[in-house]
Amino acid sequence: MNRLIVVSGLSGSGKSIALNMLEDLGWYCIDNIPAGLVQALVSHSVRTEEPIYRRLAVGLDARNRPDDLASIPDLLDDLRRAGLHCEVLYLHAETEVLLRRYAETRRRHPLTGSGMGLADAIAEERRLLHPLIDSADLVIDTSRMSVHELRALIGQRIEPGPGRLSILFESFGFKHGTPGDADFVFDARTLPNPYWEPTLQQLTGKDERVVEFLEASPRVHTMVEDLVRFLEARLPEFEATNRGYLTIAIGCTGGQHRSVYLVEKLATHFRQKYPQLLVRHNALPTT
Repeated sequence: MNRLIVVSGLSGSGKSIALNMLEDLGWYCIDNIPAGLVQALVSHSVRTEEPIYRRLAVGLDARNRPDDLASIPDLLDDLRRAGLHCEVLYLHAETEVLLRRYAETRRRHPLTGSGMGLADAIAEERRLLHPLIDSADLVIDTSRMSVHELRALIGQRIEPGPGRLSILFESFGFKHGTPGDADFVFDARTLPNPYWEPTLQQLTGKDERVVEFLEASPRVHTMVEDLVRFLEARLPEFEATNRGYLTIAIGCTGGQHRSVYLVEKLATHFRQKYPQLLVRHNALPTT
């Protein structure tokens, strides 16, 4: 086996979609495996040396015994020391979003059978899965993603393979909430706001007129320089620890102008060294 990914997360957040995408990419996927059997499965996969097991993804959810779930991080550490490349992919979403998704699909949450209401079941699921999110290599907040966006992001971030740092720069609007998957969060709300210019309100940070407006301010240049300096110092540290993924979020009030501009600016700078760099604008419509 060359690579093992444990896929977990809250019910309704897209775990099945992630596993289906990995399967489409040629991974051997097993969903809802008992956590206590992961070690036996890996041992079997390594021992048989079958090509089909070279990229193995297993789905774990909260229907496992808490002790078995809590043992997974230590098991993965042991496997890494034995030379296997192991990762944890964790998907989650805001409670209000999960409640809406369950209302729309009318599916039953796996923990509601014990008499809990849906909101309580989601809270209990967060608690049970806490050991996995704490040890996750890649966390994806799917609150504002469509199925197609999630599938695309899984392919872009997982498929390039180990050994290179996969960086995602994402813009967001603070009025919509802070992304739950960011390693670094920066605030651009102190910069001049193009929104208050009537001719710029409907444009975005990608438009040349907005770029010209922002770059007329020395404060914008200073922030870009500060962010570049900070990240150039930090990124090698992540690479030195064999970190596979890094998500950097930049927010402004609405996520339309300043944060978009900064993300595009930083992406242009860092893409020369990190060709796998990705960009996502949470508040802008996808094209």
